[in-house]
Amino acid sequence: MFLRKSGAAVAAALMALWTLPAVALPEKWGKGFQPAASEIMERIESFHLELLYIIVAVCVFVLALLVWIVVKYRAGANPVPSKVHHNTLLEVAWTIIPVIILVIIAVPSFKLLYAEAAIPPADVHIKAIGKQWFWTYEYPGATPITFDSLGLSDEDAAKEGKPRLLGVDNPIYVPVNKVIEIETTGADVIHSWALPQMGVKMDAVPGRLNHTWFKAEKVGIYYGQCSELCGARHAYMPIEVHVVTDAEYAAWLKEAKTKFAALENDAVRVASK
Repeated sequence: MFLRKSGAAVAAALMALWTLPAVALPEKWGKGFQPAASEIMERIESFHLELLYIIVAVCVFVLALLVWIVVKYRAGANPVPSKVHHNTLLEVAWTIIPVIILVIIAVPSFKLLYAEAAIPPADVHIKAIGKQWFWTYEYPGATPITFDSLGLSDEDAAKEGKPRLLGVDNPIYVPVNKVIEIETTGADVIHSWALPQMGVKMDAVPGRLNHTWFKAEKVGIYYGQCSELCGARHAYMPIEVHVVTDAEYAAWLKEAKTKFAALENDAVRVASK
């Protein structure tokens, strides 16, 4: 009976952990990626691991070869230097083998690049406009939503329980398991909209519209930053994305249409005075 209850308690605890919002933050001396929250990021991690195996194997082979040459062909063991000019078999081998390795790398690389570039039909479209030094977001539709998203000061971040230099005053909300298309541009200089856990990084260039996408697989809060040096306050352009259920997204959308419309009207009134 005790074991049965203990097993049930452990299962309940694991289920609770699984249903908790996913919030992963950068760690000091971190050696790996933040936990993937999209299929694309999972594929990036898999490709990265494949490259790591290849790189380690090549490095070990080259090191072993160098050690063997140093020992075998040292001056003490070869008082008379070798006069061999070339070896056709070796020359063919060290040309063909690297080509094969590059092909092994290229095939999954091109597949991944195509998957990132080929945007599926979007469920939600968001325009991200980089400005010095904050983001402006636009949700097009019958009643478009436009709002600015500024990084919080250290004091405000502490009050709201958000991480330093990552929390914002107006985060963006997206539904889980839906294709989110991000259209980026810059209002002044080049910025870059990056969300590591989704495997997304797209430059925001003035006069140009770039497109990227992600599909979040888990509800949670995800953080990113501007990843293109854009001026003195480049480090203070965070990105905060809340991935929520369809019902929560519909509720936020309804509230946002009223909230940000009121803010826009206030700004217009102030400007007209």
